[in-house]
Amino acid sequence: MAKPAENLLHYAASETDADMYYATRFLAPDAFAWFRTKGRDWLVASDLEIGRAREEASVDGVLSLTDLRKRAEKSGVKRPGMPDILAAALRLKKVRSVEVPDQFPLGMADALRGRGIKVTARRAPFLPARVLKTPAEVKAIRECQEATERAVHRAFDRLRKARILGNSIVEKGGRRLTAEDVKRTIDVSLMEDSCIAKNTIVACGDQAVDPHNRGTGYLRPHQAIVFDVFPRSARTGYYSDMSRTVVKGRASEALRRQYAAVLEGQEMGIGMIRAGVNGREVHQAIHRRFEEQGYRTGPRNGKMQGFFHGTGHGVGLDIHEAPRVGGVDDTLPAGSVVTVEPGLYYPGVGGVRLEDMVLVQERGCRNLTVFEKTLVL
Repeated sequence: MAKPAENLLHYAASETDADMYYATRFLAPDAFAWFRTKGRDWLVASDLEIGRAREEASVDGVLSLTDLRKRAEKSGVKRPGMPDILAAALRLKKVRSVEVPDQFPLGMADALRGRGIKVTARRAPFLPARVLKTPAEVKAIRECQEATERAVHRAFDRLRKARILGNSIVEKGGRRLTAEDVKRTIDVSLMEDSCIAKNTIVACGDQAVDPHNRGTGYLRPHQAIVFDVFPRSARTGYYSDMSRTVVKGRASEALRRQYAAVLEGQEMGIGMIRAGVNGREVHQAIHRRFEEQGYRTGPRNGKMQGFFHGTGHGVGLDIHEAPRVGGVDDTLPAGSVVTVEPGLYYPGVGGVRLEDMVLVQERGCRNLTVFEKTLVL
């Protein structure tokens, strides 16, 4: 596919910056430069990385940082710094103005402006092509999701094998099961599949009323336990994201109704998703349905309750990326991958969240998540 005729510049470490990795497919822990001009991509590499960059990077050419430093010195610059080197690279390719991502280092932008380069910030997404996933990218996301499902299956199996003793969930030998124990089961399973999980959520009872509470301490029977697992593949760099809510023991009638409402809302949202739909419309429809069922959203006793987060977000090289399914207008294009994750949260009853990933298609969507949805284990 032909690249747009635009002048773009980025400076970041591709291990932590998804735009840089997407642009170069070159993984490095230290910041380096990439720029695009006249439909061609260039990478600036140090002596340490230049050999590997020439072999691995998906760019049209790799420029030597050392050669560019010498070029800057010949032009009269004493002890050239990175701004001098980047300015030399841009001048070499006859580039006088560039667009940079909105998180581009301000100091670097000012230094380039001081060297005669016009620098303009581009609103996200910096690389719009990232929104549209290729078949290879969808496969990478699905492979990570398969690892996620295996890990959560192991966690559920551990809960199923445990028994209830009073107000505790205990394993063989009488050891009380904790959120940390179950998260460790998930994280170890993911590591065995070359996936890395950070901030895995296993939150029980009122801990789960805060959607991003990771969960700590003893797990309790007869209470909702929210699982939210979102690892990144160490092999491909792509994420997956899945949430489930379960109870070990008996679920109260209030919790059963809440779970049924969330499941209905998720199914309705998935049914609405297709190419061209506004993510805001999906979010608002679910919100209205919850309200019709008596599930109000708003502050109470100083804390939010109800459905007070977005319905979904894009997933790819970032865990949260475009497009969004929430309170702002955002059209969902065919080829994007988004989550559908409505939730309801009420103190005393608990939190319920169900999350699948779907591939947006022209006439609907394909669910990339096949894991069971069951409330009681």
